[in-house]
Amino acid sequence: MERIKRLFTIKTKFEAFLVIYALALGAAERGVVYMQQYPGTGGQILALACTGAVFMAGGKILDAVDLQRHLTG
Repeated sequence: MERIKRLFTIKTKFEAFLVIYALALGAAERGVVYMQQYPGTGGQILALACTGAVFMAGGKILDAVDLQRHLTG
């Protein structure tokens, strides 16, 4: 079970940036869909919320990688 757990653990900043990039691609695509479904200000606000969520999650992921490195290193 420990071997499987290690597959889903982000160990380096490079891996963190890859995860953040994937989140950003998904959020951008979802933002485009929101703007098509809800034309006008409502869709733009929802699209902005999608991208804002990536910034918040990315910061937390990078902080967690730094903390993990500090605690184990």
